[in-house]
Amino acid sequence: MIVGHNYDGVHLLDWEQQKEVGSLKVTASAIFDIQSLGQYLFVATGDGTVIKLDCRTLNVVADVQQSQRSARTIAVNAHTGEIAVGYSDHYIRVFSAEDLSLVREWQAHKNSVFTLRYDATGTKLFSGSRDARLKVWDVQSKYSLHQEVIAHLYAINHMDLSPDGKHFVTCSMDRSVKVWEAEEVRLLKVIDKARHAGHGTSVNKVLWTSFHEQLLSASDDRTISVWNINFENQLL
Repeated sequence: MIVGHNYDGVHLLDWEQQKEVGSLKVTASAIFDIQSLGQYLFVATGDGTVIKLDCRTLNVVADVQQSQRSARTIAVNAHTGEIAVGYSDHYIRVFSAEDLSLVREWQAHKNSVFTLRYDATGTKLFSGSRDARLKVWDVQSKYSLHQEVIAHLYAINHMDLSPDGKHFVTCSMDRSVKVWEAEEVRLLKVIDKARHAGHGTSVNKVLWTSFHEQLLSASDDRTISVWNINFENQLL
């Protein structure tokens, strides 16, 4: 297990033995996201730096700082060997996973980009922002805008894909979790406090697991909820 500790660095934990087996202080800033590709870790930090680490040795392989604003989220495209990074300066920047050289950058939203995910084929990039917009970018057409949806009332904090890649879920400061069909970006279900005894405050993280396709959501209300997703019975 890899843990990012704000202002302290990255820690490698053996969860079975319940002990730390390695650590490295890589930044004096907050750590917003950690993603992996093979033996490498990619770390997004509050000072705008993206750091590539070798997971086996916990050595820094490369780093890049393309913005003075926070790097908030990372998505890995194993098909193209690229990573996409969303920033608080409203930009998405795409880097080579090999050496973190800049491939492409553009202003994607009108506010901070909080969450990014590539689809299962690596041909689409989904982005969610503090501006409450959900956007889909066509990777094969130089990341041209494919679709835009006003998905929530307030900031989209996080998203995740279903294990089969056919659906995805978003969560928001508006206290809701929404389930979408991925191909057409069609809304299927709203999970909130009024309709499903959902969270009472901002929903900050979601994880769609392969264990019976259960969905986990974590909120400012200090609770973690587990949802059973059943499409044959109209979900939940």
